[in-house]
Amino acid sequence: MKLIATIIALLFSIPFINAQNFADYFTNKSLRVDYIFTGSASNQAISLDELSQLPSWAGRKQHLAQLPLEGNGQITMRDLKSKECIYKTSFSSLFQEWLSTEEAKTTPKGFENTFILPYPLHSVEIEITLLDTHHNITASMTHIVDPSDILIKEKGLSHITPHKYIIKSGDEQECIDIAILAEGYSLSEMDLFYQDAETACESLFSHEPFKTMKGRFNVVAVASPSADSGVSAPKLKQWRNTAFQSHFDTFYSDRYLTTNRLKAIHDALAGIPYEHIIILANTDQYGGGGIYNAFTLTTAHHKMFRPVVVHEFGHSFGGLADEYFYDEDVMNDTYPLNVEPWEPNISTRINLSSKWEDMLKQKTSIPTPVSEKVKYPIGVYEGGGYSAKGIYRPAYDCRMRTNEYANFCPVCQRALQRIIEFYTE
Repeated sequence: MKLIATIIALLFSIPFINAQNFADYFTNKSLRVDYIFTGSASNQAISLDELSQLPSWAGRKQHLAQLPLEGNGQITMRDLKSKECIYKTSFSSLFQEWLSTEEAKTTPKGFENTFILPYPLHSVEIEITLLDTHHNITASMTHIVDPSDILIKEKGLSHITPHKYIIKSGDEQECIDIAILAEGYSLSEMDLFYQDAETACESLFSHEPFKTMKGRFNVVAVASPSADSGVSAPKLKQWRNTAFQSHFDTFYSDRYLTTNRLKAIHDALAGIPYEHIIILANTDQYGGGGIYNAFTLTTAHHKMFRPVVVHEFGHSFGGLADEYFYDEDVMNDTYPLNVEPWEPNISTRINLSSKWEDMLKQKTSIPTPVSEKVKYPIGVYEGGGYSAKGIYRPAYDCRMRTNEYANFCPVCQRALQRIIEFYTE
C-alpha cells in the first residue's frame, strides 16, 4: 500500500502534459499578432494593433500548452468553444524594463511588441498578460481571432528580403530556426554583413550545448538594407536612418543597444521561416541587448563581438539572467529578495531546489565561498543579477558573467539544453 500511495503522489506531483495533436487545432501557417504596450510605472495597458498571416509555421508542434520558462509575460491561446488551452508561450519586453526607469514615473509611453503564434483552424481566444517582478499580473487583455477574418493581412508572399542559409539542418518544422538580420548595413555592405553573420554563427556553435546539438538548428542570414551605414549613438549626437532604428543609450545607459521597432523587424522576416532573432549592428562601438523571446541585438565590429553575441543570445533564447553584479549595489530593485526569479541561472534561495540544487556536490557550502571555486565548480556564489548581496549564481564565472570566460557554466548549459529539447522533442 505504501508503494501504491507513493506512486499516486508522484503522479499528482507531475505537471499535466497536454499531448495535443497540432493538426487538430492548427494549419501550417503563422499568426502574427502586433500589440502596443502602454502606460507608466503606476498603470499599464495592452492594445491590439494588427493581425497578419505568414505562409508557414516554424515553431514547435509539441508541448503546445506548456511553458519552458515563466518569463515576464505570457500568451495563452484557447479554443473559443471548449476554452481548452491549445498553445502557450512566454516572453519579456523592453517596455517592462523601462517601467523601472525614472522616466516611467512621470511620462506614459508606448512600445511595439510582436509575437508569432500557430495559425488556428477555428476561432480562438487569445489572452496576453504582463507580470511584475513579484510574478503578479499588472496588465492583461483578451481578444478573439477568427482565422477567416478578411482583415487579417497576408504577408511574406512577395517582396521577401534577400537571404541565404548559413546552416540548414532540416525542415523548419523539425529544427529551431534562427534568423540573423542586418542593421545599419547599406546595400553595398551586404557582403560584409554575410561575413559578420558567419562569424556570429561560428561563435554561437562553438559553445555547448549548441555545438553538440547543432543538427537541430537552421540559421539564415537576412540582408535587410539600411539607408545609412552605422547605427545611432545619441550621446555622440549621431543619428542614422537604419532598417530598425536601433540606438545606443537606451534608458540613458551608454552600452544598451536596442530598438522599439518590432514591427519593422518582423516585416523584414515575412516569408522566411524563423523563431529566434539575432540583429547585427554595423558599428565598432561596444554594446548590445538581449530580451527573452524577442531579439538579440549586438555590435558586429567590436573586438568582443564573438563573446557578446553569444551572451546576448543566452538572454533572448534561453532566458538566462546576467550573472554579473556591482560591488556597490547591496540591493538592486531588479530582483526582489523575497521572490525566486524565473530565470534558471540565478536564485534568491527562496526555492533553490527548483534551480540547480540537484547539481551540487554533497557538503557544498551554501553560500559557497569564492575561495572554494576550484573545489566546487557548481556552487551557490553570492552576487548576480546586478546585485552584490542576496542574489546567487551557480558558478564563479560563466559566459553570462564575463566576456573573458570561454563557456557557459554547467547550469546554464543544462538550462539551454532543456530549452532546445523542449522545442525539438
